[in-house]
Amino acid sequence: MDGILHALLLTLLAGAATGVGGLLIIFTKRLSSNFLAGALGLSAGVMIFISLAELYPEAQAAVQGAAYSGMNGKALVLVSFFVGMGLIFMIDFLVPDYENPHEATGLSLDSRTLATDMISASEKTSAGHQALKKLGIMSALAIAIHNFPEGMATFISSLGNSQTGAGITFAVAIHNIPEGIAVAIPIYYATHSKGKAVLYATLSGLTEPVGAAICYGITALFGVQISEGGAAFPLILAAVAGIMIYISLDELLPTAEKYGKHHVAISGVVAGMAIMGISLILM
Repeated sequence: MDGILHALLLTLLAGAATGVGGLLIIFTKRLSSNFLAGALGLSAGVMIFISLAELYPEAQAAVQGAAYSGMNGKALVLVSFFVGMGLIFMIDFLVPDYENPHEATGLSLDSRTLATDMISASEKTSAGHQALKKLGIMSALAIAIHNFPEGMATFISSLGNSQTGAGITFAVAIHNIPEGIAVAIPIYYATHSKGKAVLYATLSGLTEPVGAAICYGITALFGVQISEGGAAFPLILAAVAGIMIYISLDELLPTAEKYGKHHVAISGVVAGMAIMGISLILM
């Protein structure tokens, strides 16, 4: 039970980072695009390294001791990896592009984005004011939807290995900060309320612990053991790796490239990989 509570706490911390993004935009008003690009690149580096160097190899090793045999087990792990990617792909497909946080509609006031254009319009017309508020609300809803599988991934990883779970929590928290900013910018400039901006940003991330709780509830209901040693564990672990890789390639890296110089984003990726590689050696 302690392991489950620990995993839920890590998932809560990762989700709450969207509120940190809301606080940042309130107190700084202007964030460097290069800073955001570096942070997103760092998160992608951590996720990619953990997925390929830790989660997927661990799933391949664990499947040998589960109720599978030889090549069939390894094939199931590979299929599960792409099933995880498919889950995120379907969520992206169901969320309209202009409301999709992966399009980063307003991460920084240093760049011209849909949010910054609407800020200018809202100063002139009430229609622009309402459109800006709608953008913030829809961004919050879209991010909340995306955070469900991220919460499940963080929770399951933390159950399997606390060190790996801490690494994924760190990576998810880092990339949730810009998502909170994307929600807070339009809400703040539409309502002129710091409280509402932080509230919407925070709520968009709290679906992560909700996703974790739902994941635990479903597995407990059907008697599926998702912790290490269970038959489903290697398959779920591989799916988590697929989720993390897809998020990095489809969301984090394109956004980092869009909002910063190429080398800033890549430097963040390398730094993230180095941090996780060193931490795995030391711990």
